[in-house]
Amino acid sequence: MTQWLIPPPETPSLPIVGSDHRYAVRRILCVGQNYADHAREMGADPDRPAPFFFSKPAMALVTDGRDPAYPSMTGNLHHEVELVLALGEGAAIIGMAVGCDLTRRDLQAEAKARGRPWDAAKGFDQSAPCGALTPGSGPEASAGIRLSVNGEGRQSARLSDMIWASHEIVEQAARLWNLGPGDLIFTGTPAGVGPVRTGDRVEAVVEGLAPLSFTMGPPWT
Repeated sequence: MTQWLIPPPETPSLPIVGSDHRYAVRRILCVGQNYADHAREMGADPDRPAPFFFSKPAMALVTDGRDPAYPSMTGNLHHEVELVLALGEGAAIIGMAVGCDLTRRDLQAEAKARGRPWDAAKGFDQSAPCGALTPGSGPEASAGIRLSVNGEGRQSARLSDMIWASHEIVEQAARLWNLGPGDLIFTGTPAGVGPVRTGDRVEAVVEGLAPLSFTMGPPWT
């Protein structure tokens, strides 16, 4: 029997709609600037460039209706609503969920300017709130994706506005990683990203999936 120096951490997981089972998460991959309007608002060329990826640790997940804490070292925390893919054997898409990529935008801007990695801007603790996983092939491309803060609409688009469709994202990611069960892929966000503050109520929707909602918690202690 393996003897651990310290107890191993709990496996991050997502609840599954209509089931008592859970989806164990191995890692989180994220696609940057996958909506043309968001690429433009971030100052990039939206003309179908090869997708690029960054990652978040699995422990960044916030699930089951919990509220994320406001992170340290930022004065400009942004919301980014995203369609999330859950992979199974053979990198098949076995379900989808609604996620929110929380971003320390000021730290990201500084990292971009200095040519440094985005880890502190994207991969911090509690930076990936995610709704329950809906099994199956997911909503139609015409489905809407939206986010509001305190009832005010901020982001609104359709999944068909993605530069790279879900199956294309998986194909591209499979060239870089050995994908399999437990891998989540955040597929990018539409335009309208903006700040969230402590006490703000965030509601995120992809039509056909379980919605995601949370209240931005107080700063870390």
